Amino acid sequence: MKRRYHNILIFIVISISVLLLCQAIGLWVNNAIPQNTTLELSRLIHFTHLRNFGGVFGLAQGSGWLFGLISIGLLAGVSAYLIFSPTLERYEYICFGFVVGGGASNITDRLIYGSVIDFIDIQQIPFWHYVFNTADVMIHLGIWPLLIISFVLNKNTTNRATDGS
Repeated sequence: MKRRYHNILIFIVISISVLLLCQAIGLWVNNAIPQNTTLELSRLIHFTHLRNFGGVFGLAQGSGWLFGLISIGLLAGVSAYLIFSPTLERYEYICFGFVVGGGASNITDRLIYGSVIDFIDIQQIPFWHYVFNTADVMIHLGIWPLLIISFVLNKNTTNRATDGS
């Protein structure tokens, strides 16, 4: 039981830290780079201050409120899953901390600015024209390890079951 509370505390600390970091960077972008302008850091990386009034990849512009509501429901569901599920591993709390913190930052942007502040603009990649933000990076930092670990663990469990181990 003590380990579970410690893991929940880790989840909360990571979530809040990610939220605060993403909001601080978004505030800097909002104040330092005029909207719809670009700061070229290198040929590859530009900071282009855009506003996303829609959802993922800029879909459904003007429906940001809907994506905000869906996000709130998802984050509440993930948090409830972590709090009430008795058999989770520490890496799940850590990974979901990044996901929830990043998601909460995008929700906070929608509440404060009415849109999400996007600014990371990677150039020189064929067929890639998307601009994203730090919160999106944090969400990916949480999701990808979860997926990879779950596939590896599932494969190991399947192999042990078929080997008769």
